[in-house]
Formats: sequence, C-alpha cells, structure tokens
Amino acid sequence: MDIISHGLWGSGVFGQKSHKLFWLAFFFGIMPDLFSFGILFFHRIMIRFGIVSGDMPVQSFRPEHASLPFYVNPLYDLTHSLIIFLIIFFIIWLIRKKPLWEIGAWGLHILIDIPSHSNAFFPTPFLWPISDFHVNGISWGNPIIYIPNLILLALLYGWFFYSKKKKNT
Repeated sequence: MDIISHGLWGSGVFGQKSHKLFWLAFFFGIMPDLFSFGILFFHRIMIRFGIVSGDMPVQSFRPEHASLPFYVNPLYDLTHSLIIFLIIFFIIWLIRKKPLWEIGAWGLHILIDIPSHSNAFFPTPFLWPISDFHVNGISWGNPIIYIPNLILLALLYGWFFYSKKKKNT
C-alpha cells in the first residue's frame, strides 16, 4: 500500500477521537515505511544535493534490491513484523498502564501489507525474527488492489465526515 493510504487507514480506524489522536494514528500508520524507505529517500536527496557523499544513482520508484543501502532491509524487517509490533504495543501498555490504541495503526499497516506485497518487491516479513515466511500477494500498485483501496478510503472518510456533521447538527 502507498504510504499516504497507510496513514489514512490508520487514522480512519484508530484516530477518530480527536484531532491530536488522528495525527498520532496517521504517524503510526506511515511509520513502518517512513523508517525504512523514508530514510532512503532523504539519504538520496542529501547525496543529490551534495550534503553527503555517496554513489547512489536516482532510480525508478522500484529500485533493485542490490542497489539499496545496507540499512533498508533490516529496518524494513523490523518495522513490518507483527512480532515486534506486539512486543512494543505491550511494553507501551505496561509503561502507560493502559493501551495506546493509536499505535494499532502500525499493526494495521502490517496486516494491509501482507496480501498487498508480492515476492517481486519487499514481501512483508510479518513473522520476523521468528520466521522469514511471507505471502506472495498482489502488488498494491495493481489496479485490482489500488482502485478498491481508494474507493474504500473515500467511503470511510465520507462516512466519518457525514456522521460528524450529523452529530454537530
């Protein structure tokens, strides 16, 4: 799934109580991709503008695995693991003495990615570090996935704004 859709799904499901919690859920929805590919994106920008040195050519949207810096795969594994998500969710629960439900947007991100990533590009390692098992899903860029995603997001937010408007009248 694209990063903005992840944020919108996370906010739509876990961030409806307040404006602040909406953005917190949005952050957790995009966090897995932000901490792996976002770092790569900013690294490429810094190389492009000569802020740091490096030999990383600007490539298409889908770079070859061999051309990726060493940190992308381990960060992707870490941030796309349901095992890691659950450990952090329960640690935060123990510290706060109550669950932080908005972090559920991270878990939702992983659940959405499992069937919407294929073996061709970053299949979701949802059982890492216990297993490298993954599902060979249908790429989120395929219209059979992407178009229903947009329609469902429109319905979710349409319902949200309609019910909020109805509640305020």
